[in-house]
Amino acid sequence: MEAPGLVVGSALRAAQPPPPPPLPRSPRGAADRLLIFSREPRPRLAPLTRCYCSREGKGNARSKPHREGSNSVRLNVKANNDQETYLADERHEGVDIWELFSQAQRNILHLNKQRLVAMEELKKLQDENKSLLQDIEVLETERQGFSIEIAESSRFSELLLRIDTMTISGMVGMTEASDLRKKVIDNRYMIHSVFSDIHHKQDTELLSELRLFLRKPAEKPLHVVHICSEMDPITSRGSLATYVTGLSSALQRKGNLVEVILPKYAGINEDVIHFLRKAEADYESYYGGCWHKNRIWTGISSGVSLTLIEPVQLSYFDRDMLRGYPDDFERFSYFSRASLDYIVKSGKQPDVLHVHNWETAIVGPLFWDIFAHQGLGNTRILLTCQDLTSQCLEVPNMLELCGLDPHKLHRPDRLQDNSETNLVNVLKGGIVYSNKVLLMSSTLPRDMAIQGLGHGLEATLTTHKEKVLVASHGLDGELWDPSKDIYLPQRYSPNDIEGKSFCRKTLKRRVGLHSGSSVVVGCICNGDSNTDGLREAVRVALHGGAQVIFMENKGPVMNSTVQALKEELKGDRVMFVEIYDEALEHLIFAGSDIFLCSSFYDPSLQIAIRAIKYGSAPVQINFPSNGSRQTEWHDYPSTALSQYIISTYGDMSLSQALDGIKNNPSQWDWRIKDAMSKVLSWDAECYDLHWEAYSVIRKL
Repeated sequence: MEAPGLVVGSALRAAQPPPPPPLPRSPRGAADRLLIFSREPRPRLAPLTRCYCSREGKGNARSKPHREGSNSVRLNVKANNDQETYLADERHEGVDIWELFSQAQRNILHLNKQRLVAMEELKKLQDENKSLLQDIEVLETERQGFSIEIAESSRFSELLLRIDTMTISGMVGMTEASDLRKKVIDNRYMIHSVFSDIHHKQDTELLSELRLFLRKPAEKPLHVVHICSEMDPITSRGSLATYVTGLSSALQRKGNLVEVILPKYAGINEDVIHFLRKAEADYESYYGGCWHKNRIWTGISSGVSLTLIEPVQLSYFDRDMLRGYPDDFERFSYFSRASLDYIVKSGKQPDVLHVHNWETAIVGPLFWDIFAHQGLGNTRILLTCQDLTSQCLEVPNMLELCGLDPHKLHRPDRLQDNSETNLVNVLKGGIVYSNKVLLMSSTLPRDMAIQGLGHGLEATLTTHKEKVLVASHGLDGELWDPSKDIYLPQRYSPNDIEGKSFCRKTLKRRVGLHSGSSVVVGCICNGDSNTDGLREAVRVALHGGAQVIFMENKGPVMNSTVQALKEELKGDRVMFVEIYDEALEHLIFAGSDIFLCSSFYDPSLQIAIRAIKYGSAPVQINFPSNGSRQTEWHDYPSTALSQYIISTYGDMSLSQALDGIKNNPSQWDWRIKDAMSKVLSWDAECYDLHWEAYSVIRKL
């Protein structure tokens, strides 16, 4: 049976390809022509079907087919039933496969779209979570600040009420009671720091303290302006940042007026500055022979007034790093000169200009040569040196940029460097031109600090020895206190130490250490950590059955020293935290029994002080293999803090600490609790040492 004929219309004829070559004649004499109809691609070729031209009318195999009309061509397709069925199955199979393929593509596109949506949702949730954590920190800080404010107000009010009851009971007369009230009211902001725990004191004891307070000479509050390169948490790179914040907050709590002037760096942390605003008016400062415009930004951070100076025409601080550029002298001498111009033009008359390190040491020469006679006759200069390793040597002519006379200053008794006499030494100029110089050393007394930390400035420091003082760093009592640390899973104190055990278990679980009663040795590594000392410390710790945790100090990745240790020290009892995490840092201090310190000669000694506050014993890592210590430095006078640290931990090796925990736990616990109870904050000895320096120069 012949298949029905197919009619192909003009649409096919309009773009008809050239005819295929003729096929060999069939035995029947018919011309076979292969016509391929490819409407959609197929996964595999179907059997070919012969198409025969109709023999209606005359013509041979090569003749044109008979035309029924001008727009149609009739073709008869020969196919048997099997071929029809096979072709239909193949067509159906091809359609199914391509339909499935198309559906799969659509599914993949849909899944990709859903994945992108899910990733966006996850990012949104992460941002919300981060925002919530920040809100919690802000609320916690505000709550703490509110609690402090309430406590201060309550203590002030209670003190006045106690004076009333003393008067009624006849303990004091009317005149003395009036004097006591006036003294308390005039020193309201100092009451919280002077009188502690008055609620539990008897009237006789409290009256004795009040009378001592009454006889104490009244001290006029100070107006201190810090001109510095960094302040925590706005912009922080070293110990200077925490020093400025800690000291400024302590001074402010004592009723003094404190301001901080900083460069407005490009990467400044504006989130921690409250009420940040740009001043409506600019001002000009002199540099390089002309006057340059500066924008002023103001705000409050850590309760301290803040001023940010932004050069309009020069891009000195629109950079990634705080310092470390070839033009650092130009950058910070510009800032120092601009700060003094701002102080004069704003009409400020501070008691003390407190400058820091070489970056703002040039304020000293600028002040006395140019600004002292511009309404700042009663202002004095205090220079603090966190260390003396960076001094900034420059050719003398560079001093002309900020308006100084190089011929006048390039002299041995002024800025000329002690070794490279063809250069000027900026830090030396700060020492020479300051009224007082503070060397920050938590353990070394003045004479040893001058000789041991001088770095070529020993002769200059010795010449000006009468104005050199040594002071120690304090601890931020709000941020670093286990009894109110917002990062700890359970808080604790010397009187309730149970929370430390819970923190230890949480720490082990967090970093992947196996649980158990093993001692934990923590280490926050600095970039200059001693590799040999760390390696030996790990060996001793593991030999004593302890577990060790390393984390880099405020860095995105581990430094090369610790990275090398990580590759060398393998095992399930040594863990390395490769990315700095602030919350985890607090937990490491809380969960560790022993803490490794690079050295007790560290000027800030923050690692050791934090360890003590959190109930962990600080141990130096640069100890000899026999466990002995050098004790000759014990014979020198030093601060009370350094005396305590040296006498308690100076002779202790890591092996001795491990033995103490294991063999005499009760005595060890007593020592830890006693250490935790020490007052290590800025409001203690650290404040007294700085107040002494301020008081002395105010009288000059």
